[in-house]
Amino acid sequence: MAKIKKLLVANRGEIALRIMRSAQEMGIKTVAVFSEADRQALHVRFADEAIGIGPSPSAQSYLVMDKIIAAAKETKADAIHPGYGFLSENEEFARQVKKAGLIFIGPSAESMEIMGSKLGAKAAVSKFNVPLVPGTAEPVTDPVVAKKIAKEIGYPVLIKASAGGGGKGMRIVHREDELSEQMERAISEATSAFGDGSVFIEKYVSEPRHIEFQIFGDQHGNVVHLFERECSIQRRHQKVVEEAPSSILTPELRKKMGEAAVNAAKAAQYYNAGTIEFILDEKMNFYFLEMNTRLQVEHPVTEQITGLDLVKLQIKVAEGEKLPFRQEDIAIHGHAIEVRVYAEDPSNNFLPDIGTLKTYRRPQGHGIRVDDGFEQGMTIPFYYDPMIAKMICHDETRERAIDKTIRAINEYEITGVETTLGFCRYVMQHQAFRSGNFSTKFVEQYFTPEVLQAHPSDEEEMIAGVLATELVKSVQPNPSSQPAATQVASSWKKNRT
Repeated sequence: MAKIKKLLVANRGEIALRIMRSAQEMGIKTVAVFSEADRQALHVRFADEAIGIGPSPSAQSYLVMDKIIAAAKETKADAIHPGYGFLSENEEFARQVKKAGLIFIGPSAESMEIMGSKLGAKAAVSKFNVPLVPGTAEPVTDPVVAKKIAKEIGYPVLIKASAGGGGKGMRIVHREDELSEQMERAISEATSAFGDGSVFIEKYVSEPRHIEFQIFGDQHGNVVHLFERECSIQRRHQKVVEEAPSSILTPELRKKMGEAAVNAAKAAQYYNAGTIEFILDEKMNFYFLEMNTRLQVEHPVTEQITGLDLVKLQIKVAEGEKLPFRQEDIAIHGHAIEVRVYAEDPSNNFLPDIGTLKTYRRPQGHGIRVDDGFEQGMTIPFYYDPMIAKMICHDETRERAIDKTIRAINEYEITGVETTLGFCRYVMQHQAFRSGNFSTKFVEQYFTPEVLQAHPSDEEEMIAGVLATELVKSVQPNPSSQPAATQVASSWKKNRT
């Protein structure tokens, strides 16, 4: 396959910049696409070329396949990288890109289709002996049959709508005498919401860990894994803190899960970057959850512990090259933690807090990486995901990485919007996280808005600094006045950590 000379990035923000930087280091020209809201965005200014693709709403711009493919042809690009989100897991887009004579930086449309279906994915991986959550392979409508299955699986069980989503048509059942009523409710809700009342029964994992394996395959049948990421710190079932490696996996379990991840990828004849997601129960049993057929938001922690550039590797695989290493060549170096800096208010149920970045200063220092798409003075558009940045800290040990993350959070200065930085600091300092004894229910079990009240926001701290300065000016210059003002400022700083 021919070498890629010009790459169009069908995305925006930090991931667009991250892809473009690697491409340019490879000598590849880059093309940005942008909506009206992103006309002045950093990825637009960074690219070698940029072309507008429509109004601000993503349904009229970043999600319109024809506009993106037309932009690629107009700029004579050879390939399209979808990033994550938007069209990245749309098999029809992958087909259309290939049909247009362009290279799609990602897996085949066929692999995406298999793994895009929950049932299809489970059917495929089951043939390769990948562990699945115990449960029914087909929908159940008869309560008598359901009771028999539940008894075999063991309570508690989860009744889950076949066509479900967003928690609708889902019921947790702890005892047999509850099953008939809860099943009836789940069927009714599923019928009302989706027009399909069929439900599945699965073993309910009450305290799960969310652990995913980064896999990589080439077009010659080679597949490896690049170890795991711990992604259990979540809000609204979405990740906020990720780390690599996981603090609880033994070498033996890591090997077993890694082999299962590779087999799952082989089940779909997968190539390029992908992620196999598992849930891990309290007894250290793991089960296949799903596959993400794209580059993950949290891929930088894998890069930090392996020393690999996953975007460059994606491009080389798309060009037809073989993977340049074998499984035994890859090793874990140190520990990495990523915190997602969202424009959200943790004290108000993590609701988006869109506005202008009045102050924006990134932390610096050895082992600190910030992937972002904003600078001071820019406004965060309300049309898209409110993530401002991803901050990744790497060090020799997990404990050092945690301490470095706390220092970097304290150094990060953002005013004008509420952010998740305070919440991420709370996580880093919490004994459950530091000990490694936590699950996906961390927020539910430990977090309340009140725990952040002792920590002033960056904007409040800036105001406190100004007040302290004014206090110095207002008092007579004598030896006893200076320490008092200094104490005001330093006490505020102390209360923040």
